[in-house]
Amino acid sequence: MYLGLDLGTSGLKGILINEDQEVLAEATAPLSVARPQQGWSEQAPADWIGAAEKVLSQLAGAGLGGLRGIGLSGQMHGAVLLDGADDVLRPCILWNDTRAHAEAAELDAMPGVRALSGNIVFPGFTAPKLVWLARHEPGVFARVAKVLLPKDYLRLWLTGEHVAEMSDAAGTSWLDTGKRDWSEALLTASGMQRAQMPRLVEGSEVSGQIRPELAQRFGMPAGVVVAGGGGDNAASGIGVGVVKAGQAFVSLGTSGVLFAANDGYQPDPETAVHTFCHALPGRWHQMGVILAATDALNWFARLTGTSAQDLTADLGPLKGPEKTLFLPYLGGERTPLNDAAIRGAFIGLAHATDRAAATRAVLEGVSFAIRDCRDALAATGTRIESLLAVGGGSNSRLWCAMIATALGTPVSLPVAGDFGGAFGAARLGLMAATGAGEEIAHPPAISAVIEPDRALEAAFDEGHARYRAAQAAIRGLT
Repeated sequence: MYLGLDLGTSGLKGILINEDQEVLAEATAPLSVARPQQGWSEQAPADWIGAAEKVLSQLAGAGLGGLRGIGLSGQMHGAVLLDGADDVLRPCILWNDTRAHAEAAELDAMPGVRALSGNIVFPGFTAPKLVWLARHEPGVFARVAKVLLPKDYLRLWLTGEHVAEMSDAAGTSWLDTGKRDWSEALLTASGMQRAQMPRLVEGSEVSGQIRPELAQRFGMPAGVVVAGGGGDNAASGIGVGVVKAGQAFVSLGTSGVLFAANDGYQPDPETAVHTFCHALPGRWHQMGVILAATDALNWFARLTGTSAQDLTADLGPLKGPEKTLFLPYLGGERTPLNDAAIRGAFIGLAHATDRAAATRAVLEGVSFAIRDCRDALAATGTRIESLLAVGGGSNSRLWCAMIATALGTPVSLPVAGDFGGAFGAARLGLMAATGAGEEIAHPPAISAVIEPDRALEAAFDEGHARYRAAQAAIRGLT
């Protein structure tokens, strides 16, 4: 048996699989976020341990006596600050915390930072958080002996080891992403030292073994190995089998992600594309990220006093975009704009614009934002030959048809099942325990393939051109 633990922002999930990668049991535990000031987002690492204890206790009921490997996945970019005794110094500053926006801009402007890290320094990344800490909480900063990412604090509890892996470390702005090692220059830029960093392993490598007292407590055998694991999106890439150049997935969750695997390192920070290490040796991945996907649809549902399901229930078949446009920038945008100030808009409203037309405009606007991400990835040389759709929004065949037609690429829908971060983490645990290679990270069975509507591609091209013009006009107003 192999266990995947995925530490999300709203909860911790565990999935138990067997040698054939069949799911044997699942368990979850909720988490909450504290927002003590505007723009702040924090969690207490002790709550993660409590959630892990609940999940492991639930899974122990299914029997963990045959467990051989554990993999970890989790929210990226968070700063867990430990003193010399491994005591937590303050609540973890999370990925969606924006307090360090000024510090991020300063680091990003330093010569060589983008070239080494392969990325823009975004406010949510880890390095600017430590610069903020040095300025605003210098007493805490002076006591920092180790900085861990969220899932790696779980690893410390499980194994007693300070370890990170490449995919998560690439989101700190401290990693030389091409060389897959901590960068002395990047650390120095934010006042940090290598001694404060955990050691690095690949995601499919062994990072440690379960502590004997935990093995005994939860009915595990001695010597269970813990894999390096992966950041949430990299682990999801393992879960859906996106591990080679040409493979990609689009995730339609609260936010939207276009994730593509690469066999080589080909960054282009100016595109606002994330270029990170993958959770497998010698592999990288790139992501275009939009901040509102199903979140945009849910916002419109609240505005109209109905549900997202009701809005999309009777839209009918795919047709070309109408004059009404929607820009889904409800809280800023990341790829390709890197603009925290831009906001969303309906454009081209008319007397004939009814609820159905406005709903279509919302779905089309998100589809065009995903096309912007595709174009940004293409500018770096990344190609997409196969595309899987995952996340709650992928349940809408119409939405998938819009994306397929806007991108000119077939969209494959997996069979029912959970192929996300926890499943990918379990696969990494299997690799670490058995020495199996990436061949086990195969794509899931496909239930349907949504082909682009070639007769409507020109209409979607024209709609996207109008979308880009509206985007430029809105940026001039914010």
